[in-house]
Order: sequence, then structure tokens, then C-alpha cells
Amino acid sequence: MHTQPRTDRVTVVVNTASRTGARALPLVESALRRASEQVLVHPAHGGDELVGALRSAMAGEPDLLVVGGGDGTIGCAAGLVAHTTTTLGVLPLGTANDFARTLEIPTALTDAVDTLLDGKVVDVDLGRVDGRAYLNVASLGLSVAVTRQLTPRLKRRLGRFAYPVATLAAYRGHRPFAARLELDDGTVLELEDLMQVAVGNGRHYGGGLTVSPGASIDDHLLDVYAVEQGRLRDHVSIARLLRTGHLVEHDRVHHLTTRRLRLVTDEPVEVNLDGEVAATTPATFEVDRNALHVVVPAHSRAARMDDTGSP
Repeated sequence: MHTQPRTDRVTVVVNTASRTGARALPLVESALRRASEQVLVHPAHGGDELVGALRSAMAGEPDLLVVGGGDGTIGCAAGLVAHTTTTLGVLPLGTANDFARTLEIPTALTDAVDTLLDGKVVDVDLGRVDGRAYLNVASLGLSVAVTRQLTPRLKRRLGRFAYPVATLAAYRGHRPFAARLELDDGTVLELEDLMQVAVGNGRHYGGGLTVSPGASIDDHLLDVYAVEQGRLRDHVSIARLLRTGHLVEHDRVHHLTTRRLRLVTDEPVEVNLDGEVAATTPATFEVDRNALHVVVPAHSRAARMDDTGSP
């Protein structure tokens, strides 16, 4: 059953290195102090400082942990909040903000703050790669090269348009690879000449692309797609389907759903977790069911299974 977020003890962590973090902090603090008698604020300027601030915030066992930053910041917080009594509040202050897009949290700061106070609390899943949490998509292949191209300078200069620019640059130097996908039901797929494998927990990634038309962040499943290298015209036709997720219907794309996936490659290949290269193959991908309490707008359709009371 949905509830409103508790605001007896509120802690705020804002990544001031994020795209709009430094400007957002005073407004957020002021609004929350009008709603709660106990508000603690932990500004952090990225990196180790951010991890330390989040750990300090969770040590106080707040009712509501409000985190401002991009998907990397929110994902770091989610790994600490998972399976606790703390509810996560999201302020989308990054470039892509795909987790917020999946949950239908508005990107306008004042509206996002209003959501924290007037929204509903739902349970959503986390993805995990060898135990490490991620929110949106874990992937290998072309996406890792794209992440390498997405420098902070490029994101500051181009915003969400940095993603297609980085993708074009990465595509020129991509080399195909082979992978073995071992599913939880015993099925094994041996795939060759691949451009990318993606394992989606949420619905959106990469600045508004869609994992698949049916992907949901609380369906207790991972959406997996593997894209074959193919020819240039195949890539163009697939690219046109990325925003809607209908690429999974393309004849050069293998699509499946599972709760657990073991992925093996001939040589170790880096894995990108929500924009951070943080694992290598062989790797085990799992869905962590109902791991996170999070505030979403009252009208959000993101937690469909929570709405129906499904387990």
C-alpha cells in the first residue's frame, strides 16, 4: 500500500559537482526545513567525498534521505539505502537523469522538491552485478566506449546531446565480441559478432533511451538484449528504435527476460553500470526484488506491480 514519505528526520546529500548541484542546494534546504524540524545537510563535491557523505547520512538512520545528483550519485545512494527502513528521495541534477525519468519524477527542481513532500512511497527493484547495485542498465561493448567518450567537459557543454555525439565517436573504433549467456532456467545462448549486450533493471538509460517496450523497474525481471554487429544499415535501423525500445523486435537483436544471468566472454570485458565502468566479465547479473523504498509523484505509473499488490 502506498504511503506518504515520513519527514520527521530528513537528511540531504547533494553532489555539488553535478550539473546543477551547487545552485540547487539552498533552495532544497529551505523547502525541506519548512516541512521538517530536523533537516541535516551534507554537501559533497563528487568522488570519495560523496561516498563519505552518504555513509555519514545513513549512519543517522533518517526517515528520508534526499539525494541530489546524476544517476551515478543516486545509484551510489541506492546501494546504501537498499533493504533499510530509509526512503530515498531523488533530486535529478545530472545530465541524463534516467532513474528519475523511469519513475516519472519531474526534472524541474521546484517540482521535484514538491514530489518529496506530496508524493507516494513505492518499492522498486535494483539490479546487481556481482553484488554491486545499479539502477538502470548494466552493459558491455559499445556502451563502455561511449562512457569513455562522455567526459565531464562534453556533458557540461552539450547536456543530453553529449550521448549521441559520444556514441558516434565510439562507434568508429568498436570491435565485435562473443559472449555466452547462461540463464537461471538452464538455457545457454552462445552469441558471436556482438556490438553490445545490455541488462536492464529499469526502463530508461542513456539519456532517454528505452530498454524495451515492456520494461519496468518493479517487475522483478532483468530485460536483456544483445545486438549483433551486422551492417551499417542494420545499425541505422536499430538506432531509430532505441528511444521506444522496439529495437528488441529487430532481427539483429536477441531479447529475453530473466532473474539471473551469468555472462562469460573469451577475454575479460569491462561492464558499464549506469555510466560507470565498474565490473568485468565473467559476471553474474541478478535482480534484487523490492530492494528500495523511493518517493515518486502521486500520479506516477512507474510502480505498476506495487499498484496491483503483486509480490
